[in-house]
Amino acid sequence: MGRIGDGPGAASGPVRLGLRENLPQFVLLVGVNALVGGLVGQERTVLPLLAEREFALPGYTAMLTFIAAFGLTKAVANYFAGTLADRFGRKPVLLAGWLFGIPVPLMLIFAPTWGWVVAANVLLGINQGLAWSVTVIMKIDLVGPRRRGTAMGFNEAAGYGAVALAAWGTGWIAGAAGLRPAPFFLGLALAGLGLGLSLLFVRETAGHVAHEVANHEHDSEHDLTAGQVFSLTTWRNRSLSAASQAGLVNNLNEGMAWGLFPLFFAAGGLDIGSVGVLVAIAPGVWGIGQLFTGALSDRVGRKWLIAGGQLIEAAGLLVIAAGDAFGVWALGSALFGAGTAMAYPTLIAAVGDVAHPNWRGAAVGVYRLWRDTGFAIGAVLAGVLADIYSLTVAIVVVAAITAASGIDVSLRMAETHPRERRV
Repeated sequence: MGRIGDGPGAASGPVRLGLRENLPQFVLLVGVNALVGGLVGQERTVLPLLAEREFALPGYTAMLTFIAAFGLTKAVANYFAGTLADRFGRKPVLLAGWLFGIPVPLMLIFAPTWGWVVAANVLLGINQGLAWSVTVIMKIDLVGPRRRGTAMGFNEAAGYGAVALAAWGTGWIAGAAGLRPAPFFLGLALAGLGLGLSLLFVRETAGHVAHEVANHEHDSEHDLTAGQVFSLTTWRNRSLSAASQAGLVNNLNEGMAWGLFPLFFAAGGLDIGSVGVLVAIAPGVWGIGQLFTGALSDRVGRKWLIAGGQLIEAAGLLVIAAGDAFGVWALGSALFGAGTAMAYPTLIAAVGDVAHPNWRGAAVGVYRLWRDTGFAIGAVLAGVLADIYSLTVAIVVVAAITAASGIDVSLRMAETHPRERRV
């Protein structure tokens, strides 16, 4: 694996690392990532209901095939996004991601069969894997090691805040104008704006990586092959391995929530607008919370925010499973979102702490490969459990898996952001 600083797009002039020093580009990338999140958020309320009411799919497992297709495709795209970004530069990969996203709303609007919806989610997975991964990597490039948690907090807050707004907005539109086509016009606008901003205003950050590499302490792991990075992130390094499994479980429960929560709440007698509000609460709390938890991890460390966050996620899921009214479900959703806000940006920051700048992009890609494989596993597991037992049983089982993941992090992960490096 070559040194990224020697790749295309590396800056020829002096560069400085830091949030304040790169604030205009950082803010722009936060906005771009919000558009990436909004594109996937357009589906959160509408598609599970569309599967049930318009396509009349038999069984929950069949309904959740679109999430499995999305998760597997996004996982693979994540892996290649990191490697491609290290080799060819960040901006070309970001633009490619947006090109895959443009057709998605159109396919959802005109889909004559469920196969079209699944195919649209393959393209959406590529879009999210390339575009979201690269905005993560670019922010890490810009801010340097001391503000990495803060950067990830802003990045994930923007992305998942937009997921929440799009989920609420499309739920409201669907309640007023039907499940198709009106809700997906929002996705068309988001994709077009994202491509335009990325093409015209986003700048390559390879020069910032070259600067950090030049000032980074060299060790025996500074120049690794893709296979070595994969094994190190997956099992050889205990902290990276614990982060990878925790990320997988985080998106396992997210895949379950995406597919089953709209159906679970609708089965409780709520109208589409109310379902949209409930679906938006978790990513809304998650998004806002990350503005604080990312920066907090720069001060108190990563490990216990991750472990504690997963235990709170599990508690929120149990409250939802036990509830039977809007207020209880809202409380459970808020807990679920708060726990995810603690763990989600902190996991990416922990991977960035451990990885050397030369292979950081690839390591983030491997982590996100495992993390987003969780979407597919969660969708399949939840669908099978719901078909065999019930929606409630599926939610409880996923809560137990989430709690076990938090315990694993507490036992295996070392603190990746030691006190002497905190600000």
